[in-house]
Amino acid sequence: MELFDCISAVARPIHDFGDEFMSDDATAAIGLRAGFAPGRGFYCRGRFGVLGEAPTSVVHAVQGFLGPGLITAGWRSGRFVMPPEEAAAVYARAVRTWGRAHIPADVDVEHFNHLAQQLIGAADADALPLFAGWRAQPCPGDDPVGAAMQRIHVLREHRGACHLAAVRLCGLSAQAAMVINLGIEQATHYGWPEPRPVAAALIPRWQRAERLTDELQAPLYAALTDRQRAEFAQLVNALTKTLTPWPDVVNTNRQTKP
Repeated sequence: MELFDCISAVARPIHDFGDEFMSDDATAAIGLRAGFAPGRGFYCRGRFGVLGEAPTSVVHAVQGFLGPGLITAGWRSGRFVMPPEEAAAVYARAVRTWGRAHIPADVDVEHFNHLAQQLIGAADADALPLFAGWRAQPCPGDDPVGAAMQRIHVLREHRGACHLAAVRLCGLSAQAAMVINLGIEQATHYGWPEPRPVAAALIPRWQRAERLTDELQAPLYAALTDRQRAEFAQLVNALTKTLTPWPDVVNTNRQTKP
């Protein structure tokens, strides 16, 4: 499989499978049992805890796409529960738990882990601190299914960090990119207060950012042979086949989900 064909084939399922984990009530329940109050505390403290005890403004700058109010409330509320490194470890366990419940039993997770780790190990983490933090998070060797889900999460963080850089390079704000990609309703859900429709003339910038994101990920996928890329794409498809399908559209003025 050609390099960019593989990137295109796996980008959406990797993103959406991770998104289902993050938005699942079962994930929120793990946070509640760990002592987090209902809301975004576990999500923020857990996902961004790999950054250490950073100021809220730094957390917002690193992740980019979520509204500042959401990050401020979630990150601050989590401070009263546990240190960031501990929260990240709890979140990683939640990632693996969710994976064991949702990855189909017939997937060759051992081969997936081998290929995914080649990709993760080949990545240059410069200017990608959230990815670097999650790559450094321990991944147990005695839980191959959970490890597969954790590697999905790490690869998702890599593309997300690359996409944030690409969006800014193309002259878009993160908020505008969210509205173009997800629509106004979902941009509001992700913490942007009263987002406005984005001018149609800006859509090509977002499309260029998507292409640039692929280019930034290319060095990872160059670490695999054509055959391995085909195998990896097949494994990602098999691993994520329980996904709830979403229409694949770009929105500006329509208040619909992606």
